[in-house]
Amino acid sequence: MNKIKYTAVLLLGGLLSLSSCTDNFAGFNDTKGAYTDDLQKYDNQTNLVPFSTIQKGIIYQTGVEGTDWQYQVIQNLVADMYGGFFHDMNGAFNQNNSTYNLNNGWTSAMWTYAYGNVMPSIADSEELNTAEDWPLYHALTKVLKVALLHRVSDYYGPILYDGFGTAAQTPQSQQEVYKRFFEDLATAINILKDYKGGVSFESADFMMPEGKRTPAQWLKFANSLRLRLAMRVSNVDPTLAKEQAQAALDAQNGGVLETSNETVGQYGIRNPLGGVSGWGEVFMNASLESFLKGYDDPRLKSYFNAAQDGRDNDGNITQTVAGVKQLTSIEGKFKGVRQGTGVGDNRYSTHSRTTITTSSKIIVMAAAEIWFLRAEAALRGFTSEDVESCYKQGVTTSFAQWDASGVSEYLESENTPADYVDTFDKNFDAKATTSITPKWDNTADNETKLERIITQKWLAIYPEGCEAWAEQRRTGYPKLFKVVVNNSSNAISTDDMIRRVFFNQDYITNNKPLYDALVSKLGGLDTGGTRLWWDTGKNNF
Repeated sequence: MNKIKYTAVLLLGGLLSLSSCTDNFAGFNDTKGAYTDDLQKYDNQTNLVPFSTIQKGIIYQTGVEGTDWQYQVIQNLVADMYGGFFHDMNGAFNQNNSTYNLNNGWTSAMWTYAYGNVMPSIADSEELNTAEDWPLYHALTKVLKVALLHRVSDYYGPILYDGFGTAAQTPQSQQEVYKRFFEDLATAINILKDYKGGVSFESADFMMPEGKRTPAQWLKFANSLRLRLAMRVSNVDPTLAKEQAQAALDAQNGGVLETSNETVGQYGIRNPLGGVSGWGEVFMNASLESFLKGYDDPRLKSYFNAAQDGRDNDGNITQTVAGVKQLTSIEGKFKGVRQGTGVGDNRYSTHSRTTITTSSKIIVMAAAEIWFLRAEAALRGFTSEDVESCYKQGVTTSFAQWDASGVSEYLESENTPADYVDTFDKNFDAKATTSITPKWDNTADNETKLERIITQKWLAIYPEGCEAWAEQRRTGYPKLFKVVVNNSSNAISTDDMIRRVFFNQDYITNNKPLYDALVSKLGGLDTGGTRLWWDTGKNNF
């Protein structure tokens, strides 16, 4: 195909799909206390300015009240739901993404904001911060670029990675971009582990905890990200996965996240999940209810608030919501909403809402996830670590992160997930999908061990839905409830569940060369039923 410059059409094509919303980008591309062009030359401010936008763009938010809907359409109505964490009980939404009748404006939002708002700042940083002149900033740019774009690729498959905004820019397959992820992380790690100082990043850093805003901590993040992506490709390319996992865990490369106080996040920034929750639109997913309640998991109260019965204006229990009579009382219980019922009312408005508020820390990566990745790497024979020890350390670290007690008892628990009972309609009831327990069993086969590892990892990475959905597709775990109603016109199998979201459908008319190039790199139909490169449908040991 002809080489063309995509930047303008990317932004235009993406924003057309969200034209019904009013945006507020004031201040999005500015560092707090931004200077004039002349003043920015002091204290490296010119070099640091792009990092504010880039860091905010990983789990997208502007930090401005009134823009939380951006996060809602990018993540909460997509990965957060498909990964089994949340469900928006709003009846107006239940007949769209929830039932696989994909809304183009929502499913294209990840692409639109990544390329329309964040990638220009990454391109600026790449130009400003060369390896020769600004090695620290150069390395951090590469880490952040991978942290952002692996999320985009894990939504769609092929993406734009190299040469952004230039005539040479063309789509790359997921296999190609994952190779580039590993190359860029290796470059960044080599710079960071040998960095001797000279400039500071602390003033621009709001992803590391206070006291840990150092090159050494960013090195741990880079290695941890490398390990995450290594395990992502473990079924499709075990040789590459083993090589990258071993490099990530090589002590000479600087280590990985290990303790509960090493959470990589977005500190001091408005949490958009809390904003959406404030609208009454972030409720517990029924799949998560099944596991948390069945396990009697102490983290349940840290994750969600108890449900309430329907009440009238005087506070009297009416036992009906949206005109629908409750079959049982849910007052004080923890109740989730099942995906794919297709109901058109707000009957679930009294169910359990997330405890996340606008002041809660935004979690990008926590150390508990890394212990579970280490457990899986050991299970696959990539390392000589003890699988059980890594697994237990993952659970223990998660409990510490959420200030939950009783981890010793939990690790000995033989509880199993609970059946789901719908508050209003018995047709939506569902039997538990598995009998997997928290207690480790060394006599189990590798598939069962993997299910136990991934199930506990899923519980530990809450509320980060993008990673939850990616890992659920890669491994098949945890076993989630399937949709009751499937409105995909046979594009998505109910049993196989949704595997990806389609490219911006506006490109079919607005940017056909780009659309055709992306689809050609996908290797399948541009539907939610086509598997990504790393999604083989089988765990290979």
